Amino acid sequence: MALRKLNPTTPGQRFKVISSFEEITCSKPEKSLLVPIKKSGGRNNQGKMTMRYIGGGHKRKYRLIDFKRDKEGIKAVVKTVEYDPNRSARIALIEYTDGQKSYIVAPNGIQVGQMIESGKGIAPELGNALYLSEIPLGTIVHNIELRPGQGAIIARSAGSYAQLVSREGKYAIIRMPSGEVRKILVTCKATIGSVSNSDHALESSGKAGRTRWLGRRPRVRGVVMNPVDHPMGGGEGRASGGHPRSRKGLLAKGYKTRGRKNESNKYIIERKKK
Repeated sequence: MALRKLNPTTPGQRFKVISSFEEITCSKPEKSLLVPIKKSGGRNNQGKMTMRYIGGGHKRKYRLIDFKRDKEGIKAVVKTVEYDPNRSARIALIEYTDGQKSYIVAPNGIQVGQMIESGKGIAPELGNALYLSEIPLGTIVHNIELRPGQGAIIARSAGSYAQLVSREGKYAIIRMPSGEVRKILVTCKATIGSVSNSDHALESSGKAGRTRWLGRRPRVRGVVMNPVDHPMGGGEGRASGGHPRSRKGLLAKGYKTRGRKNESNKYIIERKKK
């Protein structure tokens, strides 16, 4: 995963830092795994804007990603590593020995032609999906299920990973990407390795237009609004705006929003680092 800094022949290229895309092996996606996406522009079914700063962007098609990895005991070969406009990570097209194709989130270091599989009694190698009960302690994992059979929902973005710290009875102790340590049932699956495109956080779009291509409209700071529009708005000159808070008045920095009576609190051993 390498980055590319362009020679600034235009102002938009002066601060542009993008991925080299050297790991990508195919430019056209698998048609059978594409579904259309309808853009909302941040509007609901009444046409009213409910989410600000959304709109425009290049037309996309969604790639159907297999987060469950439930074809157990059947080997698959990695056919291609591809770009996905809907996520920060790369995706890999795999083909099972029975002929079925599917997309998975590509782990860092996966190669075309590599064999992967999922299920019980398989080796804890890169790209394989195992139950947490069978993964060696200390292993780096991604695409972790929170409930058995639910499909992966944890550590799916570019460069993300978690670590299997220990096991206690029917629970595995996982150190999450945020630093939080929590219990997850050992009957949940996880994939070996970290997520690809780890340099994604170091990229710089270089110009406002490239952000618009992604469907993001300009974000307006609350402190420059009028008092009617935001709690931090108004004042003479460049007023600081008071304590940072959201448009609805909720404190933005340091205010704990997690409920004390949440059922899942009992599974959290150590809170995330501040």
